[in-house]
Amino acid sequence: MNQYLLSVYTVEGEVGDAPATPTEMQAFMGRVTALEEEMDRAGAFLFGGALHGPDAATVVRGGTGLDKVTTDGPFVEAKEHIGGFYVINAEDLDQALAWAEKVVEAIDHSIEVRPFRATGRVRATPTG
Repeated sequence: MNQYLLSVYTVEGEVGDAPATPTEMQAFMGRVTALEEEMDRAGAFLFGGALHGPDAATVVRGGTGLDKVTTDGPFVEAKEHIGGFYVINAEDLDQALAWAEKVVEAIDHSIEVRPFRATGRVRATPTG
């Protein structure tokens, strides 16, 4: 089984960025919960989460010691940013893309699918 990162991209200030009414939020969360339960039953769901906006980011640059620089804000100035993600198990890219399509249907945002490198260390189950 391979691991894939499904990155959820949002555009700052985009209409539809967040459900506007309590009814819309309830419907949105119902779709997300149903999708995550389906992923879990299929053995695909490893971990997922939503992120605060880029204004909450802190970037650490540089090497060791005094060369380190910490700044507020995103690494790159861009309107589009990662708003959340899933880490999933999938047999291959086609299966990962099928899950990504379901995420797009549930949340109506673009999804980037990326495999983890075979040499990378990925925990089969998140610890907490």
